[in-house]
Amino acid sequence: MESPNLQSLTLGQILDRAIETNPDGDAVVYYDRDIRFTYRQFGELVDDIAKGLMALGIQKGEKVAVWATNVPYWVALQFATAKIGAILLTVNTLYKISEVAYLLEQSDCENIFVIDGFRDTDYVQTIYELVPELKTQQRGFLKSPKFPFLKRVLFLGHEKHRGMYSMAEVISLKHMVSDEEYHARQAQLDVHDVVNMQYTSGTTGFPKGVMLTHYNVGNNGFWIGENQLLGPQDRLCIPVPLFHCFGCVLCVLAGVNHASTLVILEVFDPVQVMAAIEGERCTTMNGVPTMFIAILQHKLFAKFDFSTLRTGIMAGSPCPVSTMEEVMEKMYMRDITICYGLTEASPVFLQTTVNDSVRKRVETVGKAMPEIEVEIRDPETQKTLPVGTIGEICCRGYNVMKGYYKLPEATAQTVDRDGWLRSGDLGVMDEEGYVTITGRHKDMIIRGGENVYPREVEEYIFRMDGIQDVQVVGVPSAKYGEQVGAFVIRKEGFDFTPEDVRDFCRGKISSYKVPKYVTFVDGYPLTASGKIQKFKLRDQAAELWPNA
Repeated sequence: MESPNLQSLTLGQILDRAIETNPDGDAVVYYDRDIRFTYRQFGELVDDIAKGLMALGIQKGEKVAVWATNVPYWVALQFATAKIGAILLTVNTLYKISEVAYLLEQSDCENIFVIDGFRDTDYVQTIYELVPELKTQQRGFLKSPKFPFLKRVLFLGHEKHRGMYSMAEVISLKHMVSDEEYHARQAQLDVHDVVNMQYTSGTTGFPKGVMLTHYNVGNNGFWIGENQLLGPQDRLCIPVPLFHCFGCVLCVLAGVNHASTLVILEVFDPVQVMAAIEGERCTTMNGVPTMFIAILQHKLFAKFDFSTLRTGIMAGSPCPVSTMEEVMEKMYMRDITICYGLTEASPVFLQTTVNDSVRKRVETVGKAMPEIEVEIRDPETQKTLPVGTIGEICCRGYNVMKGYYKLPEATAQTVDRDGWLRSGDLGVMDEEGYVTITGRHKDMIIRGGENVYPREVEEYIFRMDGIQDVQVVGVPSAKYGEQVGAFVIRKEGFDFTPEDVRDFCRGKISSYKVPKYVTFVDGYPLTASGKIQKFKLRDQAAELWPNA
């Protein structure tokens, strides 16, 4: 029996409710190009696209991939596919040809939307290389030997490309589908249908397609927004990629669940973010710690007005306590919350609230969200551990994914028979249920039999003047198994040596935790969603210090 605290609504029904609640309020705004839709206008656009997709022959259960930055049609496509029972398959904007080929093949994808390209990758040319038949075959009758399931390639804009349908053409087909047909399709939908597929970002292992339902992400978005006290008066600045759960759930679905305004940036740029916050009088900003650091450190920071900000979310990677405090003080985000989760959990299952103390919001990632159970378990035996003991963070509830697409064994390794999802991350829970992250299980450094949790060492080094960011990883060592290594970013105007960093730590933290190796860098390898790829830092450490 489903809990009365959870809503049994499809994403389309959640949008319809927002339209009814706030028809004339702004729904989607692009500040940098003066594009804005009220909720009523946005709903009409969604319906037009949905009918156009139906007219093309897209059936319930078909995958519709979108390989694009946060362009204006992105969010409309998210709801249009949901309304006709299709599955939105989000594609990492940093993918190259081999990764796109893998995704199209492994997912049995039937449809893909693309834009011109991003950074050094030409998306249109990449698709032509993968599917050369596009240039010679009639649209709608695509037959690709390499991708036998692929039926259609579409362009997420108005330009025309050979073999592809443009968005203008999709919308123009709306008249071919009657309201009766459209409503009949929606009546076929179930909240437990898969509505979204996301391939894990690649910080670990081979990408796997995470299947998420309306029930998963719709309810998760609702409770995320509840913990921020969101409402129609709120305006959310969204600089994170929409292809990631952070964008399409923590931002879009949290906002639409509460009829709030989505102020979207196509890509992250600190100046554009600051201009959008001031120009649109945003009350909320969501981002990963690296984004907040880039804004706070920007030379134009003092010229912008942040006084309308109230809340927001910092998530995606551990947040330095000092950064959190600066955001609350200098950006006026007194009600900022911390979220923790993973794509397989829809994605959030731990969150602080606006009513939590400042200490709880800077030292923990919150406690279990409503209708979700959270336990700390022994990583090897999976037995529940007592309060105050470090172990693997696990959860169970409405939010747990339906599974990995076509990978039942991998699914069984991640979700047990009782429905518990293993996060792969280590943490400790206090008496009140608040969890503090100590690191990923595989990130833990074992030096001469002593466990070193990178997060603990990082937090200490952050106290040193002139430290902008620091990441600690294990360095392979013949003598100790592993040594502690630190990759440090110095603030502008500061000049100190590796020995200075070690001196700062000596006598203040256990000797085995003091970094044996320190190097200075300008930045870290990141996923497209802004997560730091520690496995790449570990690889770099092994190359930098081969005789550790």
